[in-house]
Amino acid sequence: MSQTQKGKKKTAVRAKPQVVERPVREKPKLPSKVLVKKELGLETFLFPVFFFGLITLFAVQMGLANALNTMMNTAYRLLIDTVLYITAICVLMGAVSALLSEFGFVSLANRLLQPLMKPVYGLPGAAALGVVTTFLSDNPAILALAEDHHFRHYFKRYQFPALTNIGTAFGMGLIVCTYMYSLSPKMGTGLGGAVGVGLLGAVVGSIVSTRIMLVFTRKFFGDEAELSSSSEAEPELPRGTRPIRDGGIGSRLMASVLEGGASGVRMGISIVPGVLVICTLVMMLINGPSEAGTYTGEAYEGIRLLPMLASKIDFILKPLFGFSSPEAIGVPVTALGAAGAAMSLTDSLIGMRLIGPNDIAVFTAMCMCWSGYLSTHASMMDSLHCKDLIGKAILSHTIGGLAAGVAAHWIYVLLAAIL
Repeated sequence: MSQTQKGKKKTAVRAKPQVVERPVREKPKLPSKVLVKKELGLETFLFPVFFFGLITLFAVQMGLANALNTMMNTAYRLLIDTVLYITAICVLMGAVSALLSEFGFVSLANRLLQPLMKPVYGLPGAAALGVVTTFLSDNPAILALAEDHHFRHYFKRYQFPALTNIGTAFGMGLIVCTYMYSLSPKMGTGLGGAVGVGLLGAVVGSIVSTRIMLVFTRKFFGDEAELSSSSEAEPELPRGTRPIRDGGIGSRLMASVLEGGASGVRMGISIVPGVLVICTLVMMLINGPSEAGTYTGEAYEGIRLLPMLASKIDFILKPLFGFSSPEAIGVPVTALGAAGAAMSLTDSLIGMRLIGPNDIAVFTAMCMCWSGYLSTHASMMDSLHCKDLIGKAILSHTIGGLAAGVAAHWIYVLLAAIL
């Protein structure tokens, strides 16, 4: 090897190993509306105690096998006997409500109700449209209106959250009234008057709920704060007009019927969890063993816990609501979570001859006014960007629903005495 080559070998610089930077893994971001809580907390240990305690309550009296069989059989009978019937009513009433909207009856009702809104509810006349739309459909229908900036500009800031209360008070109103009236043959007497009284009681409850809510919101926002416009721009309709479907009268009629019926199907399907879960539990707390006095695992058996508790406060319930039996308390309790489940429970109580027309009036008022508000109020207030007032809205509506039942009972008693 030459001297020159040796020098080159000595002076050669070794190439540095290339550093490859690995991408840093980012922590997955949670959606903005997901609530998180400490992994282990007090409720982590309390809930199993409550859950297995409830199962034990049924198992000790009924036997575990009988309790599970009764649960499954009751849910199945409710699905076949009640849910499908209510779904059929929802489809028919959905078609009717779509027709009423398409051909202007909703606009007419809105125009007629407007002069009453400010003196009665303390809300602008535009809130009457929320009353009509929720009566013809369900509680969340008010949210579609709330996103329309043409609708929003009528309201002051403190008035806007009260839409949750007034909308919920009339939610599923048409379906509740129709269903209660359809029970006339089973009751053996006409229920038109009782349903009418119940509707009037729901109006009283809606006024109480909305007015109490306005007291809270006025303190929170003040009188003069203006309502900001909706974040999503909506096409503004010319004043004095209403949207319609494309086509001639015949095609509009068919489209209204089919689209309204389809919305009724969605509403009917949406009540399935409430009826099967809530109503099954309530009925097992209301009913007793079979006619032979033993538990067989058949549908509609139970441990009669709720009537026993209701009998302890019957001295309060009787003058307020006039219930014919302690079992009747199950209907308004069920309405807290789902109006559809409460309606199905009414049918069962009629079959057992435990309620009368006065109860139907009270049930109509409370099922309409409450209409599952515990399961919808939080999400509706969140959609209206009023999370801080969720508790106030629930408290206001709880009082409003109680007022609806009391008003329905005493109006029925008064009319019965006069007529």
